Amino acid sequence: MLAIAILVGAAVIALRYLPPDWDPREPLDLRAKPGPVTSLKLSLLARRPEACFAAFEASGLTLRRVPDRPSDTSCEVENAVLLPAGIRIMPLDPVVTCRMAAAWVLFERHALQPASRKHFGVDVTGLRHLGTYNCRNVYHAAAGRRSQHATANAIDLASFILSDGQEIAIPREWNGIEPKKAFLREVRDGACLWFNTVLGPDYNAAHADHLHLDMGPLHTCR
Repeated sequence: MLAIAILVGAAVIALRYLPPDWDPREPLDLRAKPGPVTSLKLSLLARRPEACFAAFEASGLTLRRVPDRPSDTSCEVENAVLLPAGIRIMPLDPVVTCRMAAAWVLFERHALQPASRKHFGVDVTGLRHLGTYNCRNVYHAAAGRRSQHATANAIDLASFILSDGQEIAIPREWNGIEPKKAFLREVRDGACLWFNTVLGPDYNAAHADHLHLDMGPLHTCR
């Protein structure tokens, strides 16, 4: 018992003096370089929506909140915002959950733009998507579980527009020539670091023309 008490006491003292980068209780800083508990802090936002909004405030990033939309068909929208992208998103102003927005900021800064600079030497300045909120089941089936799109907890990416005018479209370039092919796979792999589920053309025919990203309970990278 004494040994357990000593260990508990040591843990309490250690938590008290943890630096912010190592302390999961500290707000997630979306501007900072990813640290040892960044992914943990991001995952905790699913259970603490207020912590998500606190993360944006602590990071000095502006959010445009969306009113909650109750639903009796499991298609409610709660704690949602307009996607806070640093690039032009088409169609404009997609609605996503706050934790999707947080994952997006990290993805854009630490995966999407680095991949574009590595393969093309320029930034991504625009993106075309196929939607975020859609009250439907997985694969539009008449029965089954609800899609993450049903609660605005997902986005489908179709193409990326570079500052030099190139548009890298997933249906055309996924199995196309280099470096576009390599860029798209690096974007997919980078998305897997921040989103719980990432599905693309390698997964099945239903995803042949886009990358699906969501923050649902399943963890899959395909």
